[in-house]
Amino acid sequence: MTMPVSRNRCARATTLVVAGAMLALTSALAARADAPVEDEYLAVVLDQARLVKMPERVATVVVGNPLIADVSIQPGGLMVITGKGYGVTNVVALDRAGSPLMERKVLVKGAYDGTVVVYRGIERETYSCAPFCEPRVTLGDGQQFFGRNLSQTGTWLGQVQGAAQLGRR
Repeated sequence: MTMPVSRNRCARATTLVVAGAMLALTSALAARADAPVEDEYLAVVLDQARLVKMPERVATVVVGNPLIADVSIQPGGLMVITGKGYGVTNVVALDRAGSPLMERKVLVKGAYDGTVVVYRGIERETYSCAPFCEPRVTLGDGQQFFGRNLSQTGTWLGQVQGAAQLGRR
């Protein structure tokens, strides 16, 4: 004999199962995040930067997809790679004659340490929990959650910049 299950109770159970599966997947990915990445990849965490020593005589640096990673060249032959979006792209360094000196794949992955992901049905919310949980703006979050947090961040930055301008006078 089966017992009738309310639609609301079934939805909560489904949400818990999905959240549990995503937590297990996130834990597995977090464990892999510290695993060595093949030598051909430069692993970068989303919204973080990594320093890479450039070969001698670099004149031009090309990024395959600037939506995934961005680079800036610093004095002393250092390249700063910043993770902008999830995925894989490549970076090519050329000399003045256009000959390739280096080509590396760049793997941009999420930050899993201190991060909690909450699923409300199909809507995702991401929190940084170091040590207290605060909402964070993360690619892939639900539109309302993402937009609300991005708006608050923009308002806060505007206030900070305005106060800084007043302090300079």
